[in-house]
Amino acid sequence: MAQKKRWGKKYEDKRNWKEYNEHLIKRGEFYINPKFLDGWLDELKEMNFRKVGQPYTYPDSMIEFLGIIRSKGFDYRALQGIMRVLSKKLGPFPVISFSQIRRRINKLSLSFKAKSDNLIVGCDGSGIKVSNRGEWMREKWAVRRGWIKVVIMGDVNGNIVDIRIGNENLDERDASREMTRKNGRNISKVTMDGYHDCKDTFELCDKLGIEPAIKIRENASGKGLDPRAEEVRLYQSLGYKKWAERKGYGMRWPATEGIFSAVKRIFGESVLSHKPRNMYHEAGLKFWSYQKLKDL
Repeated sequence: MAQKKRWGKKYEDKRNWKEYNEHLIKRGEFYINPKFLDGWLDELKEMNFRKVGQPYTYPDSMIEFLGIIRSKGFDYRALQGIMRVLSKKLGPFPVISFSQIRRRINKLSLSFKAKSDNLIVGCDGSGIKVSNRGEWMREKWAVRRGWIKVVIMGDVNGNIVDIRIGNENLDERDASREMTRKNGRNISKVTMDGYHDCKDTFELCDKLGIEPAIKIRENASGKGLDPRAEEVRLYQSLGYKKWAERKGYGMRWPATEGIFSAVKRIFGESVLSHKPRNMYHEAGLKFWSYQKLKDL
């Protein structure tokens, strides 16, 4: 079969490898950096101020530290072992139990926010496996547990702006519109693939004053005066290549595909939890940890 010729310029690697290697080395410092020890007492004092009931014994910064390591695939008992060693070498400080680690990590607030105004963002969805047993086991024993769907909104610099997580029935278009509506004041353009080519999405962008860069389906009709019909006529008059260049459609990759690729490569594409609620939280923890790493 003849290989299709790729249009556009050939990729040229212009990375500064010295800086890139140093960045990769700093990831290790990011994973194992017990900086929570520096402000342990002051943080607990603030957390327990006017708190009713049993006071906190372990600061939130320590739980965030353990949450990041959890994202790398460590189970909760292993996390307790890590804290035991750190207590012996750097402490002493009280060692948290694995059951309390699980409770505190599952209560972590995994929040994201826009880095600036007038952002160019992309929306897309991808799947996270509920186990790492592989397709052979799934086919051999006819065991199907479904999968987790993650829909993200990211900017062209690879930062996560917002995220929605659910089971495989999560509506990607509804989730994308919800995130667009929530973050509309910070967005100037939104890029999406052809799955999002629907009237509701174009009307929302028109209402919020956001420029849409949404790929149009081949059988789309340009009849009418609504925002989608106008975009269809523009797309059909220019053709895909010129339309993509004019709209900057290629910027969708670093805003979505690049983030998914990095998260799955660095933190894995399966979860260890068994309860659906904990599965969704663990999947979100991977993306939260990625953004923490990105903010270094």
